[in-house]
Amino acid sequence: MAGGERKVGLEAVGIEGASHVYWNPSVAALYEEAVRRREAMIAADGPLVCRTGQHTGRSPNDKFIVKEAGSEQHVAWGKVNRPIDAESFDRIHRRMMAHLRGRDLFVQDCWAGADPDFRLPVRVVTERAWHSLFSHHLFIPETDPVKQAAHEPQFTVIDVPSFHANPAAEHTNSEVFILLNFLRVTGAIGGRTTRARSRSRFSPS
Repeated sequence: MAGGERKVGLEAVGIEGASHVYWNPSVAALYEEAVRRREAMIAADGPLVCRTGQHTGRSPNDKFIVKEAGSEQHVAWGKVNRPIDAESFDRIHRRMMAHLRGRDLFVQDCWAGADPDFRLPVRVVTERAWHSLFSHHLFIPETDPVKQAAHEPQFTVIDVPSFHANPAAEHTNSEVFILLNFLRVTGAIGGRTTRARSRSRFSPS
């Protein structure tokens, strides 16, 4: 898989027509991109200070899990784990994929968990450099170029804060959404527009 070829590309989750895809950029590169794109500012002594908007936490009322036969018996449904139908997820996903055409994207191929016997290969796709930097710290990045090219994610998270849901048509609580679809092994996040001061800080080192 030389020359930038990858065993599993973004088309596997429906992403096509991106302007440029930054595959597994380093912490330093993401730090620089976040500043260059005016997503963040550099504070005294070097931390990156970003703006997260009105949603500084996890927006629990905007989180839904797709209810489908393969996983519904394993989910503790209730106030925290609320269902959404597959048709609503598909509608949001189609519109999100159209929204991503012509945009720059950042991709992190990582691992959830450190134990080789149990860790899960994941991929995080974001439209903002600092969100990619966040995922780089949240998960364990795959740093070997050969293994990066062969990475087969078993779950992909697509984070697009500039995209908003239509609550009336797509059965979300608001324009913000955090959706999990275990059948399609995909998570979709959107609507968390940047406006206010953030408490998220990362050092370039």
